[in-house]
Amino acid sequence: MRGKLVGTARAAVIAGITIPALLLTAPAPGVAADSGSSSLPSHIHGGAWPTSHVQGVTVDKERGFVYWSFTQMLVKTDLDGKVLGTVEGLTGHLGDIDLNDRDGRVYGSLEYKAEEAFYIAIFDVSKINRIGMNAETDGVMTAVHLGEVGKDFTADMDGNGVFDGDTADTPDHRYGCSGIDGVSFGPEFGKRGGEQKLMVAYGVYSNTTRTDNDHQVVLSYDVSDWAAYERPLSQADPHRSGPKRYDGKYFAYTGNTTYGVQNLQYDPYTRNWIMAVYQGKKAGFPNYSFFTVDGSAEPRRGEIKGQQQPETGKLLTLRKAGLHDPATGVRGWEFHGNYGFDALGDGRYYVAEGRAVEEDGVTKQEGEAYLYRWTGATPTPFERVN
Repeated sequence: MRGKLVGTARAAVIAGITIPALLLTAPAPGVAADSGSSSLPSHIHGGAWPTSHVQGVTVDKERGFVYWSFTQMLVKTDLDGKVLGTVEGLTGHLGDIDLNDRDGRVYGSLEYKAEEAFYIAIFDVSKINRIGMNAETDGVMTAVHLGEVGKDFTADMDGNGVFDGDTADTPDHRYGCSGIDGVSFGPEFGKRGGEQKLMVAYGVYSNTTRTDNDHQVVLSYDVSDWAAYERPLSQADPHRSGPKRYDGKYFAYTGNTTYGVQNLQYDPYTRNWIMAVYQGKKAGFPNYSFFTVDGSAEPRRGEIKGQQQPETGKLLTLRKAGLHDPATGVRGWEFHGNYGFDALGDGRYYVAEGRAVEEDGVTKQEGEAYLYRWTGATPTPFERVN
C-alpha cells in the first residue's frame, strides 16, 4: 500500500548494538531491495477501455484489489486482473490516484479546465461492485474543490486583464500551472512517519520561452476534516466546496517538464518522494524523466528561481543520488512511471504501462502493471521482477 511504513516500532539488538527500527525497514538509497517471498503477481492486466490512456494505479494488497485511472473512468480489478467494476461518466480529466490507508478510499486528481475548477475526487471503492457505475448518480464519488490551484491556473501574469485560457503559449498561469495531476499520501517533508498528509502536485505547461516554470509545485492537505467539504459532483454545475487554505506549498527545482508531475508517490522504503514526469524540452536543463525528493530533508526557505518579481518559498531537496547535472545542480534518473507508479513499502513497486489497441474495430487504451524492485543503480534505479 502507499504511504504506510512497514515493520514495527521496536528496535533490535544485534551484536550488542541497538539498531533503530527505521534503519531496519528503510535502507539508504543505493541498497537493493530483496524481491521477497510474498506472493504478488509480476504482471497485472487492467483491461482495455474506450478512454484516454491509463494515468494512475494504486494497489490494496491487503484486500487484493487494484484501482486504475483511465482519465475518464476508474477501474477496479483483483490481483489477477479480473474486472470487478468501473466508475464512468467523467467529463473531466481523472489523473493520478492513491489509496488512503486510513479510510480505505481512493483519492485522485480531477480537472475541469474550461470551468477553472480543480478537485480531489474521492471514491468509496467498497461500493464499486459492477461495470458501468455512474460517477454522479451511483453514490460512489464525492469531490473536494482546491481553490489554490484555480488561483494559480488563472493568474494574469502579464497584467493585461485577460486570462488566456488552457494554453501553454502564454505568460499567464503562475509557475506555469496547468492544473493538477500527481497525488499521494505520506508524511510531511522532513518528517519520519507521523501524521499523513495528502500531497497534490501541479501540472506544469511545457513552455521553453519563460523562466518562471522550472519548479514542480506541491500542495499538502490534512484530509481528516474534509468530510465538511465533500460533495457529490454535478459536472454541469461544479461546486466550489473545499478548504480555504493548504497546509504547505513546496517547490522542487527540476527544470521545466511537460505537464508536470504525472505520478507522485511516497516510498517508505527509501524515504523518497518520487516524481515521474514527461520529459521537458528546455535547453540548459538535463530534462530527466524521474526525480526523487529527499523526504528526510526539512524544506528550506529560499528563492523560487526565475520569477518575474523576487519570491521565496519552501524548497525541497532532490536526493543526492542518480544522475547529476553540474550546470543546474539538478539530480534525477531515467525511468518511466508517468502512467502509474505504486510503492508497496518493501522495495517493490508496480509500474503501469499503456498503449492503444484495436478491438472489434474500436480503438481502446490498454493498461497493465509490472512488478519492479529497487536497486538504486544509475541511471535507472529499478529492475523488473520476473
